[in-house]
Amino acid sequence: MNKTILDFAIITRFITEYFISISLITTSFLRVVLITISGYNKLKHKLMKTISLKMISINYYHSISKVILITFLSIITFACSNDDKPTVMEEEPPVAITELSEEIKELIYFKGDEKASTVLITIPGGPSTKFDTAIVDDLVLAISNKADLLTVSVHQAQTIDSTIVKGNDITLDKAVSFNMESIEMLHKVASYFQEQGRTVYVFGFSFGAFVTQELIATKGIDSADKYLIITGRLDIDNVLWQASAEGKEGMFDNGVTPIIKPDPDPDVTERNLLRLSAGLGMNRYTELLNPIEDLSKLTYVYGETDEALGSLTAEEVQFLESKNASIISGKGDHGGTFFEFIEQGMQETFGIEIVL
Repeated sequence: MNKTILDFAIITRFITEYFISISLITTSFLRVVLITISGYNKLKHKLMKTISLKMISINYYHSISKVILITFLSIITFACSNDDKPTVMEEEPPVAITELSEEIKELIYFKGDEKASTVLITIPGGPSTKFDTAIVDDLVLAISNKADLLTVSVHQAQTIDSTIVKGNDITLDKAVSFNMESIEMLHKVASYFQEQGRTVYVFGFSFGAFVTQELIATKGIDSADKYLIITGRLDIDNVLWQASAEGKEGMFDNGVTPIIKPDPDPDVTERNLLRLSAGLGMNRYTELLNPIEDLSKLTYVYGETDEALGSLTAEEVQFLESKNASIISGKGDHGGTFFEFIEQGMQETFGIEIVL
């Protein structure tokens, strides 16, 4: 009898504790859900308080831990399922095209709409201490489809400060340094327009052809959208640039044979300007441009009887062809080639119509 009563008491106690445990677990689960919203620290505090007040056994604590773990894993699983959705990256809009900054205006001469979507940067022949603005004026008069076009000429080191080539003879190294200052100015202007989302074209002829080539070689083919070079050289004859480095003038007979004057120019400024030419002419652009796989952005125009720089050699032409550059050639001399092909070059390269 006593054993029966004892067994009954044990069973009753077991059933009572079981339902208490179920009740506590259910309560705790609801608290977990609510507490998850308000934060983990609050969850920890309430659970510890419940454990302390109810004197729950270690087994009960393990049950609560399992519930927390299941709930936590469920939340993570739901969050991860949302993370699986592809993230749409919004492209940063280009800088708004506005009127030119004063900083850029100090480096250029321009005509046209300051807010134009297309910019034509011209690099004239020379070099000269005088800032060439006439090339911009002449082109603007000749361009028939000038709407939405800004035509620009950029200062060079010796046009910003002509005293650097006056007074005393400069070294070839100094000439190279001045040329790099000019390249930096040119690149700054081109980058300014590119960062605004504008289309940038670069047109260089004679000395400007060498400046254009140096821009591409040092700053990359993507410094502009397209390039037009008229009457330049990739690898001018060594004897010519070496003579220029000494302040001597040179030319080509029938575009092929170099002819060098025996004496340096008597004017120190002219000698130093010749050294600026030598500072770029000394470069072998078939080597410097060779790492660039594709030069299809470039159109190169040359004359076979160019007396100032000479005709492109077969090796120079082959190099341009191997890099997918467009080539236009004629029988003319330095000036004649310019006037013969400026219309075709502008139209085919930039889509700009010129009527001379």
